[in-house]
Amino acid sequence: MMNLDWKELDRWLFGEAWTGTLIPQHADMLCDTIGPRWSSSEKEHQAVTYIKDQFHQANLNDVQLEPFELDTWAWDGINLLDSDGVSIRALPFNRCPACHIQSPLVDVGYGTHHERHHVGNSLQGAMALMHLEYEPFTTPIPLDQRLNELKQDGAQAVIVIDRKRGGRMEYHNAGNWRQPETAEAPLPVVTISRESAARIRRKHVNNLTLEIKSRFYTATSHNVTATLPGKHWPEESLVLGGHHDTVYGVPGGNDNASGTIAVMETARVLAKLREDLGIDPGMTVRFATFSGEEQRFQGSLQFVRTHCGQKPAPRLAINLDELSTGHMKGLVLAFPHLREFIQQQFDHMNEDLVCHVMAQYDATSDHFPFLRAGIDSAHVWRWRFHGRHPDSDYHHEQQDTRDKLNVRELREYVAQLTRLILRLSHVSPDKWPRNPLTKSDIQEQLSRESGQVIRVS
Repeated sequence: MMNLDWKELDRWLFGEAWTGTLIPQHADMLCDTIGPRWSSSEKEHQAVTYIKDQFHQANLNDVQLEPFELDTWAWDGINLLDSDGVSIRALPFNRCPACHIQSPLVDVGYGTHHERHHVGNSLQGAMALMHLEYEPFTTPIPLDQRLNELKQDGAQAVIVIDRKRGGRMEYHNAGNWRQPETAEAPLPVVTISRESAARIRRKHVNNLTLEIKSRFYTATSHNVTATLPGKHWPEESLVLGGHHDTVYGVPGGNDNASGTIAVMETARVLAKLREDLGIDPGMTVRFATFSGEEQRFQGSLQFVRTHCGQKPAPRLAINLDELSTGHMKGLVLAFPHLREFIQQQFDHMNEDLVCHVMAQYDATSDHFPFLRAGIDSAHVWRWRFHGRHPDSDYHHEQQDTRDKLNVRELREYVAQLTRLILRLSHVSPDKWPRNPLTKSDIQEQLSRESGQVIRVS
C-alpha cells in the first residue's frame, strides 16, 4: 500500500461515516416516500433520479443514468378458490404466467422423487401442493428441478407452501438462476401460507380453481453509476454495487434499501475525503446501483456488458445486498486466489474481519454476473453461516419496511467499506494475484453444480 497515515485516515473515515451520515434521510426517502421500486415502474424512476441527484451532491464524477431495455412482468390479480368457493390468499411467483385452471389438487409433500412416485399418475392434469422447504434428512433438490419434474408428471400448476409463520408469504423465484437469461417458471406457481395449507389439508380439499392475470412486456429501466477517478492507476478499477429495485409492491427496507444506501454513503464519504483532505483512491472506484436484480440480474448483466468487456477488467466487484441481516464479519469471495490478499487488508484494519470463499458459485445476487464473466467478485459476510438478526427473515414481502433497516449497523458498514476500498485501491496492480481460472473453467464448474443447492450455512 501507498505511504499514507492510515491511523489518521481511519479516524477520519469513521468520523465522517458516523457524524456526517445521510442514512436516515435515504431510508425515509427510499422506503417511505418512494416505497416499492419494481424495475421499470414510476417508483423506480423516482428512486434512480434520487440516487443520481445524491451522487451529484456528493461531487462524484461521471454520474449517469444508464438506460437499458428490461424484459419485465406485472400481475393484475389472483384468485385461488377451494372446492367450496372459499378464497385462499396467494401470491404469484415472480414472472408467473397467466392462467385459469380448475383441477384436482394432489399433495406431493416436498416434491421429492419418492413422494411423486407415491402419488403415481394422479398429477396428470392436476395442481400440486408442495412445501417450499427441503425434505428433512434427504439430499436437497433445488426448487426449479422440483417444479420441472412436476410439470413432466403432468401438473398444470403448483401451489407452494411458504416456510414462514403467522400468515406471512413472500414472492419467490423459479428457474435456474445460474442461467439467468432463461430462468423462468415452467408452469404457473403461487405461494400460500402455512396456515392456509394446514386448513386445506384438514378439510381434505381435493379441487382448486386458480386464476392469475399477468403480462410480460419490455420497458426501459436504469442503472445509476458514478466514479471516483484513481490518482495513480486510473485505468484500473474497483466496483461497489447493490440493487435499488424491489420485488413487486414491497417497500424493500432490508432488501435492498440497505445495500443501495451503503453504496451511496460509501461513495459520499470517499468523495468527501477527496474534497476535505485531498486524498484520492489509487485506482478508480466505480459505484453502481443496479436495476432488475429481482428480475434475473438484468441490470448487473447490462453493467458487465457495458463496463467490463474492455481490458483491464475490474480488479474486484463487491456486491451489497440485505445488509440489515447481521453486522459485517468480512467478505465472501467467488474465487480463492484473492483470499490471502484480502485477509491482509483486513488484518491491517485490525477489526477481526475474515475473508472466506464460497464452496459453490453463488447465483443469488448481483455478484453472479461478474463471477460468470471471470471477474473477481464478492459479497459481504453478514448473516451467512451464523449471527443472523431476528429481522433478517424479512425481504420479499410487504413487511420488509423501513424499520427492518438497521441504521446504526449501516454506519459501521460504510466505515469498514471505505477503509477496505481505500486500502485496496492503493495496492499497486502488480501486487494483485491473478485469477488462474478461465471463463471456460467457470462455465464447466457451473455445469457441474447444476442440480445442487447452494450452501449458505
